[in-house]
Amino acid sequence: MMGCVVQVAVCGPASATDAELTHARRVGELLAERGVTVLCGGGGGVMAAVAAGARSRDGLVIGVRPDDGTSPGPVADVSAVVVTNMGQARNAILVWSADAVIAIGGSWGTLSEVALALRRGGIPVVVLGGWRITDATGAPLDGPTYVDTPDQAVRRAL
Repeated sequence: MMGCVVQVAVCGPASATDAELTHARRVGELLAERGVTVLCGGGGGVMAAVAAGARSRDGLVIGVRPDDGTSPGPVADVSAVVVTNMGQARNAILVWSADAVIAIGGSWGTLSEVALALRRGGIPVVVLGGWRITDATGAPLDGPTYVDTPDQAVRRAL
C-alpha cells in the first residue's frame, strides 16, 4: 500500500475513555506523518481525537457523517465532510472507502464497522483496546489483528 494514496478508516465510540482518546490522537498523528488520508465518522470522541491528531501533523481527514449535515452536536476537526444522511448505514461507506480499518475502543457502532470490514475482506482490520471477537467456545476468530499500542496499530494497518 505504501507507494500510492492510502486511506485508513479509524473507528471508535463517541463516548470514549481517556485512554481511547489518547490512543486515537496518537494514531492520527502517526497516520498523518506517513501521508495517509484519515477517514472517520466525523463526530466526537475517538473520531474527534483521531482528526485532531492527524490535523496537528497537517494531515488530511475526511469525515463521513451519518446525518444530513444540519444536526447539532460535536463534529470532528475534519478537512472535508461527506454527508450521507444514512444513519449507521454510513459505516459501510466508511469501511468500503478504506484501504485498512483501525478500531479503537468499543461500542455497537464500532463493532459493526469491524464486522463490515471483516465481511469485505482483503484489507487489514486492526483492533486497539476494543472488541475481542470469539466463537461460542471462547476461541478467537480469524480476522482482526489485536494490538496494544498506537504504533503497533499503524504498523499493522500499513
